[in-house]
Amino acid sequence: MTRAAAASGPRDGSAALAPVALDPPLVADLVTLVAATATSGRRTTISSPLTGEAIAEVPHATPQDTESAFARARAAQRRWSRVPMRVRSRVLLRFHDLIVARQSTIMDVIAAETGKARRHAFDEVLHLGLTARYYARSAGRHLRSHSAKGAIPGLTRVRVHHLPKGVVGIISPWNYPFTLASCDGLAAIMAGNGVVLKPDEHTMLSALIGKRLLVEAGMPEDLWQIVAGPGPSVGRDVIAHADYVCFTGSSATGRIVARQCADRLIGCSLELGGKNAFVVLRDADLDKAAEGAVRAAFPNAGQLCVSSERIYIDRAVYGDFMERFIARTRAMVFTADPSWENAMGSLISREQLDKVTAHVEDAVQKGATVLAGGGPRPEYGPYFFEPTILADVTPDMDCHLQETFGPVVSVYPFDDENSLQARVNDGGMGLNASLFGGRRASTLARGLMAGSVNINEGYAASFASIDSPMGGMRQSGLGRRQGKEGILRFTEPQSVARQHLVHFGPTDGMTMESYARLMTLSLRLMRRLPRS
Repeated sequence: MTRAAAASGPRDGSAALAPVALDPPLVADLVTLVAATATSGRRTTISSPLTGEAIAEVPHATPQDTESAFARARAAQRRWSRVPMRVRSRVLLRFHDLIVARQSTIMDVIAAETGKARRHAFDEVLHLGLTARYYARSAGRHLRSHSAKGAIPGLTRVRVHHLPKGVVGIISPWNYPFTLASCDGLAAIMAGNGVVLKPDEHTMLSALIGKRLLVEAGMPEDLWQIVAGPGPSVGRDVIAHADYVCFTGSSATGRIVARQCADRLIGCSLELGGKNAFVVLRDADLDKAAEGAVRAAFPNAGQLCVSSERIYIDRAVYGDFMERFIARTRAMVFTADPSWENAMGSLISREQLDKVTAHVEDAVQKGATVLAGGGPRPEYGPYFFEPTILADVTPDMDCHLQETFGPVVSVYPFDDENSLQARVNDGGMGLNASLFGGRRASTLARGLMAGSVNINEGYAASFASIDSPMGGMRQSGLGRRQGKEGILRFTEPQSVARQHLVHFGPTDGMTMESYARLMTLSLRLMRRLPRS
């Protein structure tokens, strides 16, 4: 085992600024959104990963509380489904404007709950603003009733409508708690649905500030319910009453959610884990590739489902790329500092820190080489871990194909592109992939088993393109958010066919056999028409 000497942290050695403290009246106001309807008597204490200090206590919902939340949402949804699309659009556009205007407060809340750097908290503001504007302006086009070809041209006229599912249950994670608590719900309400949201219990405030702004933008308060508490119990209650379920989280929990939805014969969309690959081809711009690799591997301390945990580099440029990548990684500034210059924040919890530490220790014990980082940095906060680069990683190491979900990336040289696709596709996941290179990159992208492939970018090009679908293949999920797919999943297609003049069956005096011969002739004639 070898370990390269690599100190990460503030380059000038200056003392970090204190994390931003949340305004107590703001916290109290947000908690009121769930306090009045949560009657269990149990609470979750939300503590900041930056300091370990408590910032809020949020009461848990009982099964009866969740059932009541769905009843309120259903009553509101029946009224909302009759609201014209233009009125729904105005709500989302006002929500967009409020996000932009209140972004500083929103980012303070996100950073306090998650420990992420301000630049990564802004990513949430940006993504949710883009989503709100997109569906406000495109929902009418996606949901517009349209004609379909009828069985008998000119005599069978068919219209296809998109009806709301009813009330959508959303179970959202802790890693991007503002945007992932709301982005699916925005599409759901634009399609005429209600929402019952169960955020992760440790990042409730980020979800609650989203609802507060939606209500201020004009959304009926009962249309969007929020219930709090542990996932295994309250999440199960949400699934028990929902007409459709959106879940974002681990693949293991996603399988449980899918089984529970299957038992009720309701649909679900699951955005799950990823062990995403980043590829550097021999004709890549190495400076841009190295900069892109840092942004792809270490956003939110690696706690992003589409971040890169494996980097494959053409051996012809391996040394030159690694020199640049290691230098950029070692130069990263990471503290609890709330300034924009801070490049990386904290992991969210002791559990996450222990998992990341265990993956690195397992790799080192089995012969991996640490090229940068490699350990916790408690001087910055209780759960900080250095941005880490590992080489000589082998298949017997936990970090090889298991998702680490931390600031740890493994690097691998490759010798030929023919075997590259198989290595990238190795394992059961398929959420995101990235290729840096010239024309060959587009050709290689088609062979990768990933729901999103970014060329000369880590993940942001596809993720920020809201008109394109986003989701995973294989063990990385079912369904898609964003684009037309992201809103049509919340609807039931209904075909309404009107028949004119003739009916389907023998006319008076015609035998069934004669009718069958007539239909057979029709089949043969229509087969000869190119567009029938």
